[in-house]
Amino acid sequence: MPAKSRLLLAGDVGGTKANLAIFSMDEKTGRLELLRNERYPSGEFDGLGVIAKRFLQEGNEGEIHAACFGVPGPVSNNRAQPTNLKWAIDGDELAAGLGIPSVSLLNDLAANAYGITELAVEDLVTLQDGLKKPVGNRCVISPGTGLGEAGLFWDGKKYRVWACEGGHADFAPRSEIEVRLLAYLQTRFGHVSNERIISGQGLTNIYAFLRDTGIGRQTPAAVEEMKTTDPAKVITKYAESGESAMCMQAVEIFVHCLAMEASNFALRAMATGGVYIGGGVPAKLLWKIKAPAFREAFNAKGRLEPLLEGMPLKVILNDQAALLGAARYALDLLDE
Repeated sequence: MPAKSRLLLAGDVGGTKANLAIFSMDEKTGRLELLRNERYPSGEFDGLGVIAKRFLQEGNEGEIHAACFGVPGPVSNNRAQPTNLKWAIDGDELAAGLGIPSVSLLNDLAANAYGITELAVEDLVTLQDGLKKPVGNRCVISPGTGLGEAGLFWDGKKYRVWACEGGHADFAPRSEIEVRLLAYLQTRFGHVSNERIISGQGLTNIYAFLRDTGIGRQTPAAVEEMKTTDPAKVITKYAESGESAMCMQAVEIFVHCLAMEASNFALRAMATGGVYIGGGVPAKLLWKIKAPAFREAFNAKGRLEPLLEGMPLKVILNDQAALLGAARYALDLLDE
């Protein structure tokens, strides 16, 4: 069967939304071709099978030959219990229910990692060029609803993706105010993971810390807006406009912590091939992340600073990277 005639169902399923698409392979360019794409509010459905059935019923592309879904949390034996969703997911049950021969589940950041090779130049913002011809492992860190991390091992011929749950590892403060932030969050949560700080919810946690400890002074207009709008969005808005010193400080702490964890993960993965920052939050804070302070915090690793400076550092702007990665993984399984 010609590659172009094969249809793939791909999904990027998160705690907030489920992004589904149908792809085919463009035989001439060797790239995936998007045929249809829809987004659904994850929490309003009783399971991924219900969402996928609705999506397929809304189109008439034809027989789906394989499917892959990126899901938050660990995947074992093609099953997952997403960390930010109320329902479990079973790939084999999905295959039977949807009538698709093969349905695979991937950790969402593993899907994001697979998607890197599908990105175009305009899908990335370069913060640091690194070495002229970077070779070696890569890593991806992605703050969104939660915090995901994944690595790409370079075996000398191709990249092989591995998922992890580094977002739930212990938060390690570097400055005095971050030590105070850790102590504050310990009283609320006990264990304080990186995700408690480096995520959409984390930005709100930082703001609450500044408010409750009296370090910051709230802006009345921002407080009023938070009653009807996602606080993280309000914090970002007032920080970028400069209307709230407290929101600006919250964003500064967030960005510094993101830079630290990105460099920590880069060292663990020995990511000389590149460090990629994805997720919805960094894209909204790009104006701050592009400032020299982020790169300086990323490289500040003492004797290993030259190693970090040699790593390409990029921000992913294409919010469909995980979707592309899921489609690529499904296609690779078909080819095998």
